[in-house]
Amino acid sequence: MSALDVQIPAFDPFADADALDSAAGTKEYVHIRVQQRNGRKCLTTVQGLKKGYSYTKILKDLKKEFCCNGTVVQDPDLGQVIQLQGDQRKNVSTFLVQAGIVKKENIKIHGF
Repeated sequence: MSALDVQIPAFDPFADADALDSAAGTKEYVHIRVQQRNGRKCLTTVQGLKKGYSYTKILKDLKKEFCCNGTVVQDPDLGQVIQLQGDQRKNVSTFLVQAGIVKKENIKIHGF
């Protein structure tokens, strides 16, 4: 047997590791962020909702519930993003959990 006659295993020993890594990243999070505008003005953004939901209906309920204005923006990287006036992070997270849209452990709140 020469140095070039190497046995290659028939199975991939790293296939299980790749499957575990990809399963760890499949948990979809809803990100709620706040952005500072000018002065004391803030903007709250909600991204990561599932595609099956009607963003306009959710926005309509959020606007009515919190007495603020908002819009749905189409972002090329992030998809559809809901924008609300003011710092509504805690209000939006409790609303999404109570409405049954997202579980509490799938919500990430960002900001200062």
